Amino acid sequence: MGADVSDPLSILPVRAAEVALNAYAPYSAFRVGAALMSQSGSIYIGCNVENSAFPVGGCAERHAIAAAVAAEGHAMRLSAIAIVALDPSGEPVPCAPCGACRQAIIEFGPGAEVIFRADAQNAAVTVTAEALLPGAFSFK
Repeated sequence: MGADVSDPLSILPVRAAEVALNAYAPYSAFRVGAALMSQSGSIYIGCNVENSAFPVGGCAERHAIAAAVAAEGHAMRLSAIAIVALDPSGEPVPCAPCGACRQAIIEFGPGAEVIFRADAQNAAVTVTAEALLPGAFSFK
């Protein structure tokens, strides 16, 4: 997935693949990277971090969102997020955001573009966050 300089969002899958290599995944060997673009145009990255107490680990998408919120504050809003997963041999594999990450993405950008590999042919798809999680929970 090379970056198309005419499309600023094309860099997101490239950055997600790069940061996936930094994931801490000693138990599953399933490394995931996420790169997001906020509405300000800034890019933030995150990778999965496992822990032997399994619930303590965290997903790449939520780590990227946390980095964006830390940098921009609670008003940060997502424009797009890309997710890249690598199998134990380092090959890209299909991986959509989990339910918890879908809810986190919706919280910061219901209309955000979500880019991920959807099938064994490694075709990337782009959908809106709302399409990934219809009927998302909200206090509103």
